[in-house]
Amino acid sequence: MHFDGFLTVTFAILVLFVGKYATDRSALLRRFTIPDPLVGGLLCAVVLAIAAAFADFAVTFASEPRDFLLILFFAAIGLRANIKDLVQGGLPLLILIAVSSVFLAAQNVIGMAAATLYGYDPLLGVASGSMSLVGGVGTTVAWAPIFSERLGITNAEAIGVACNTVGIIGACVIGGPIAQRLIHKHNLSGSADADLEVGELQGEINQTTLSYYDVLAGIFLINVAVVIGYFMHLFLEEVGVTMPMFVPVLVAGILMNNIGMLFVPKFDRDGRNKGIALVSDMCLGIFLSITLMSMDLISLWSSINYVAFVMTLQILFAVVFALYVVFWAMGRDYDAAVISAGFGGIALGSTATAVLNMTSVAQRYGASHKAFLIVPLTCGFFIDIANSMMIRWFTGL
Repeated sequence: MHFDGFLTVTFAILVLFVGKYATDRSALLRRFTIPDPLVGGLLCAVVLAIAAAFADFAVTFASEPRDFLLILFFAAIGLRANIKDLVQGGLPLLILIAVSSVFLAAQNVIGMAAATLYGYDPLLGVASGSMSLVGGVGTTVAWAPIFSERLGITNAEAIGVACNTVGIIGACVIGGPIAQRLIHKHNLSGSADADLEVGELQGEINQTTLSYYDVLAGIFLINVAVVIGYFMHLFLEEVGVTMPMFVPVLVAGILMNNIGMLFVPKFDRDGRNKGIALVSDMCLGIFLSITLMSMDLISLWSSINYVAFVMTLQILFAVVFALYVVFWAMGRDYDAAVISAGFGGIALGSTATAVLNMTSVAQRYGASHKAFLIVPLTCGFFIDIANSMMIRWFTGL
């Protein structure tokens, strides 16, 4: 049975609700902040794998809606990036970007070594390296067709999504222990005013006021960023630069937002930004649900030993790097300890994972304004650009 685009999106929304229902009723899932789409998507993939194995009943889903939702999501990220915030981050932001870029390269080297050891194409190691772990599911899905068409690596998406799934769980597990070890070992402490800062970032207030035009403005601006990014993508192809479309779309969103603030500095953007955030969250949730429920677990089973091996190496490396490189490079103080906890999200998970890791630390030990400023900036913008360049460099695309 094949689901067309309409049925695929409808079913993905149902899967997302199932994931939310499961996480709301599982203390363990909430403790490790496992995302709703991850839970619902994996449950769906398991059920479909059992149906295919024992009832000879297979279901396939359309990929077009997933790809479009991914582009919308990155456009929304760009539209919410503020150059003033980047400048405010200053030297610590530049240091974290540099450190993260070094980590990208090392992560790919580890992945390529593991792939070679298992007899796979070494370039598959990039899919089990920075492409899936630092880049996340979105970057994996965007690059997978290029890996298949240009490099002949047809299982890059399956391996990448599997590694990212393990990585998200690993990132949730390692963040707190990393910070605790550093705080206790170096006798560090944070300020006592964590409640307001962490509460806002954690999203404890689940209701907000949005007008019809707030959401409509958000959709319109996202669409405009996609149009501009599309023409930028065509230009890059003409000059011989191979890159997924989400990168120029991301850049287009950033340019639109900051040029707009430059020429209309007093414009009220609060409602518009809330509208963009709402559309962005919905796109991401449905995108992740489609990606995960589409996983072919039966085909992936043949590579399970490789996934387990390479992810053990990647998680151990991320822990060591956070403890002995990130912490020391960021100043060896309390802020550095919180940033090191968030680095687990940069290295293995996502921006959300990084923020959740830091939130759990800040709620217990104290606020860290620096960490909550520069880690999301690194995750949400700079690391995607650096990762795209790193993937192109390692694969020769």
